[in-house]
Amino acid sequence: MGEAQPALVEQAHAESVDSGATGARQLRLELDVVGLQHAERDGQGRAGLAALATKGRANPQSVVTLKAKTVCESKFRNLTYVRDLEAHVIDEPPHLLGDDTAPNPSEAVLATLGSCLSVGLHANAVARGITLTRLELELEGDINVTAVWGVGDIDPLKKLGFTDVRVKVHLEGNASEAELQDLVAHSNTWSPVANTLRNPVNVSVELG
Repeated sequence: MGEAQPALVEQAHAESVDSGATGARQLRLELDVVGLQHAERDGQGRAGLAALATKGRANPQSVVTLKAKTVCESKFRNLTYVRDLEAHVIDEPPHLLGDDTAPNPSEAVLATLGSCLSVGLHANAVARGITLTRLELELEGDINVTAVWGVGDIDPLKKLGFTDVRVKVHLEGNASEAELQDLVAHSNTWSPVANTLRNPVNVSVELG
């Protein structure tokens, strides 16, 4: 049954491209952050980055704990609170029985990855003296959702979560193509979110 899994994912992915049907779904997100190079005026330029870098080198084993609180508002619509910010809304699309009022959790993962890569690209561009006039990322992720959160196909050999994520980075600025390629590779290597997706993470979920 495990050997048939790639075919199942491929078939579902093809269906999703044409109709958005349940199965492997191709998710695409475009993040337009043109003009962020003005961050130097906000104290987030070279001086700010240098201070953060110095702090990191002085205490390389430092770990911070981030916190969030998620509250179910209705059915599949959830509100997540971080710090003192407005609630971040998550829902599901109609074909996954949601009300389509916001991105779903998997789409939010793509958004988080795109934003993290964008931050890294901008920070490293500033550190290298590169002025970017265009910074956009397009993301796609392939995912098999036929397990339906545990009430559908629960074959223990099923691969859950994204199986493939593709990111296209569009950059323009006062740098050569080779320099921009190196900027993308370096930012990908050191992206916290990209590494969260690539590396095993200890996840504990228990009744509170």
